[in-house]
Amino acid sequence: MASAKTDQTEALFSLESYHVSEELGFILPDPLQELPPYYQPWMDIALKIPELAQSHELRSRINKMPLLSSKFLQKHKELRLAHLALTMMTMGYVWEEGEKDTVEILPRSLAVPYWEVSQRLGLPPIITHADAVLANWKRKDPDGNLELLVSLPGGESARGFFLVTLLVELAGVPAVKNIPTVINGVRCGDTEAVARGLEIISRSIEDMTDALKLMQVHVDPSVFYGIMRIYLSGWKDNPCMPNGLVYEGVQAAPMRYSGGSAAQSSLLHCFDELLGVKHDPKSASFLIYMRDYMPPLHKKLINDISLQPSLRSFVQQQDCKDLNNVFDLCVKKLLALRSYHINVVSRFITVPAARARQLRDQNHNSDGEMISRAPTALEERGTGGSNKRYIAVRGKQRNKTSQLNCHHRGTASHANQIKPPEKSTLMTFRTISLIFKRIAFGRMKARGLF
Repeated sequence: MASAKTDQTEALFSLESYHVSEELGFILPDPLQELPPYYQPWMDIALKIPELAQSHELRSRINKMPLLSSKFLQKHKELRLAHLALTMMTMGYVWEEGEKDTVEILPRSLAVPYWEVSQRLGLPPIITHADAVLANWKRKDPDGNLELLVSLPGGESARGFFLVTLLVELAGVPAVKNIPTVINGVRCGDTEAVARGLEIISRSIEDMTDALKLMQVHVDPSVFYGIMRIYLSGWKDNPCMPNGLVYEGVQAAPMRYSGGSAAQSSLLHCFDELLGVKHDPKSASFLIYMRDYMPPLHKKLINDISLQPSLRSFVQQQDCKDLNNVFDLCVKKLLALRSYHINVVSRFITVPAARARQLRDQNHNSDGEMISRAPTALEERGTGGSNKRYIAVRGKQRNKTSQLNCHHRGTASHANQIKPPEKSTLMTFRTISLIFKRIAFGRMKARGLF
């Protein structure tokens, strides 16, 4: 009997082998703030990217940078900080002069170590959610308030964009932690465990939506659209760089990579696989492609969740109203999160794009308007140059998700009724306080986060 019990314990689904933190989920715990002294030339430039880009000196500084070997980077956190620094330098180098003066070749001193570090981490040599958000934070004081390690042009809006996105990840931690509870409950036929896990996941997804609402307070849409967005853009399916980018010293042919995108967050992918969300073929293909921009173990977790016994089928087979209701609630909260994200896309991309077109059509002298600086080739594309189709995916998912469960009752009809809260409410940081209380993230004080 003891042996059988041991075998059963070993078979339990766990997050231990996926680089998922019990306290921080997919976020890298306590990222390094410094590299070994040998790599100081990288950090000297990376920490000054906004200033150097504004003065149009970034490319010249990188062109003078020595070629350093990556072999002295031994630990995972060293590799992550190196990748972050090289990533931000690359984005700054390519887009310093906007769409009018892009480059075709990334210099050897940047391209070679960037490629080597990328290969060791299993990440692409371009900005990803794993870099700019998951590994790009530090506590700025003993109370645990947050600051970025490395930033891009955009001032306080850039800072707010990355930190709010980090808060969305933090809000999702309880959900990630309870995925094994749900999976193991399904395996064992424990309806109470499944219902308990789904209830926590539902609350966590709601907290993610609340955290996302902070974007409207801490990010200026004109700054995001006019300055920041191009620095998140890639060189795949991008009219500004139709041929891609040559990584000098790596290979002669240009390479094409997509830029940073919310679709690279592992959270929603995990929820989709757990709840059995199905997308149309084109949308599904894009989302699966985005998994190549995640840390390999996070991608593996998503795949392994997809291989588990069907939660949806389990719920449908149970004669348990409470279980059906909590499953439906999870679907409803996920639908609400995606619906609110559509609002964010509209506010930060669609509306500014329309304003930019209006200014051009009127031959308006718009030098004073921030959105006039935005590249025309990227109008109505998502962060990282995501095409219109992905923005549309969000809309399609609302209806698709509402049809997941035969027990589902009326959630779709309320999806578009989500409205951004008043600014005065958001500025109290009450939402952040609730998030931190739930995940027990040290003694972090919400008021000083930004």
